[in-house]
Amino acid sequence: MHHHFHNPVKTVGGIGALAALPGLLGERSAVLLTFPEAESLGFVALLRKMLGYRLAAVFDGIAPNPDIAELSVLYPQVWQHDGAEVLIALGGGSVIDTAKAMLPGTASGRFDEIAALLRDGAAVEFPRRKTLIAVPTTAGTGSEVTPWATVWDRELQRKHSLHLPAITWPEAAVVDPKTMQQLPQAVTLQSGLDALSHALEAIWNRNANAVSDALAVAAAREILATLPALHRQPQDLQLREAMALAALKAGLAFSNTRTALAHSLSYPMTLRLGLPHGIACSFTLPQVARLAIGRDAARDAVLAQALGPLHDAPTRLEAFLRDLGVKTNFSDYGIGDSEAAAMFDEALRGDRGRNFIGVAA
Repeated sequence: MHHHFHNPVKTVGGIGALAALPGLLGERSAVLLTFPEAESLGFVALLRKMLGYRLAAVFDGIAPNPDIAELSVLYPQVWQHDGAEVLIALGGGSVIDTAKAMLPGTASGRFDEIAALLRDGAAVEFPRRKTLIAVPTTAGTGSEVTPWATVWDRELQRKHSLHLPAITWPEAAVVDPKTMQQLPQAVTLQSGLDALSHALEAIWNRNANAVSDALAVAAAREILATLPALHRQPQDLQLREAMALAALKAGLAFSNTRTALAHSLSYPMTLRLGLPHGIACSFTLPQVARLAIGRDAARDAVLAQALGPLHDAPTRLEAFLRDLGVKTNFSDYGIGDSEAAAMFDEALRGDRGRNFIGVAA
């Protein structure tokens, strides 16, 4: 059988890779989107020095889990800088997803058309667009090499996925573990577990292919080996680099498969309980593994490459998570058995849940 793998993002990675940013930008003008602590951590001053006159503006108030209401306020402020062709997103997945939501230029100059597209599937044309250079400061979300942006809708209690293939792929990703060295331990853990979920979700996935399998297996093995050590030694730059590369491989894998059941289960946990995304999409991995094993012999063979012998793989996954302080039962989060079963049923019907092996498309 033929397989198809596509990823157009130019990736520059390794210790000191941030030095490549001026060359990637060239003579274009850029707007920087980043998180509130970026200035105190020295990132804003560093980019001002690196880019000089080419940095037209800085928006450093990007909060976690971008919501339609917040994006509607930010959008016209970003597009006031119409001459800035490039957005630079320096931060975690929320910053990069926010930047992706700013890329399409609407006719009205407001976010209204994009909100209608997300909520109702309205047909929208975008007469303008910006391009994105992503500089992740976490090792986990994969947003720097995928075409999707997660947009939350707290008014309607929904999660949307913005996907405009001609617009929302980043042009380039700069993956420098030095930008991740000051990451808080909790965020290091959460983003690393998100990456593990991406890797495993790319394997028990109806859209898997030979290239995504190779990337996902390598990523899962490396994360399982690296994350506990990094959790103990968060200042170790070599471990940061290993984790950054593993997370990048996981991102490349699911850039072609999308996520599956564990992510589908995570969204209500984040919306309703405020559970951080990395925990919400990883605490169910042992349960989803039990459901996946035995459904497809070919997928089992790939999963065994990632996890080792499958007869006790879910139990070992549970031990791995619990050793990192992550509780692995719905009851640990106040969800009873009947409610958890209903959540599984609903998740399997969801857009991402239908990617899970053995589920009717």
